[in-house]
Amino acid sequence: MPWTAPQRLVLPGLTGALISLATSFPIATEPPVVHGSIPLAVRKDPDANVPCDTAQELETLGTIVSLHFDEAAPLSSDEPGAEVFASLTRDRVTGERAVMALRLLDLVRSLARERPPVRVEIVSGYRSWKLNEMLRKKEHRVAEHSQHSLGRAMDFRLEGLSSRDLAGRIEKAGWDGGLAFYPGDTDRFVHADVGPKRRWRGR
Repeated sequence: MPWTAPQRLVLPGLTGALISLATSFPIATEPPVVHGSIPLAVRKDPDANVPCDTAQELETLGTIVSLHFDEAAPLSSDEPGAEVFASLTRDRVTGERAVMALRLLDLVRSLARERPPVRVEIVSGYRSWKLNEMLRKKEHRVAEHSQHSLGRAMDFRLEGLSSRDLAGRIEKAGWDGGLAFYPGDTDRFVHADVGPKRRWRGR
């Protein structure tokens, strides 16, 4: 499927008025994110009968990092769980959380298995309706009913890979949802969602 310009996605059945926005709301666009500020996490064996500071280190696939909240969690076949994943992907302005599509986490794990230990950086996860409307009014390419606002999309990157290369790996793995890459110097990332299959290149 060719990379095309972004298309606005409108999901049927969603009704109701969007939350009105305060004109003084301070954040209007996704800011550039700083790469590499949090080290890889280390998971300790809770059953090891040794002092905590010398506990046996358990192998992980890497670390998953929330850039906006400066938080990190080990990434393994069973970590993070759904609750921690929801916290790492919570709305960057309001702090609201959503039940995130776990297929996104499965995708990240499958990518991490190809090059452990890896650092995965979350640029954007759940987006409240309030924030989405702010972004939509400033950036016409933001969908009115964004997959982010449904907990079905995540923008992220993997250390050591360009956004184009990362999108290519996801495509090769057979991802059947939405997929885009944004090759900016300061805010490079890949968008993946579990909505209809479509492809585009961001600015």
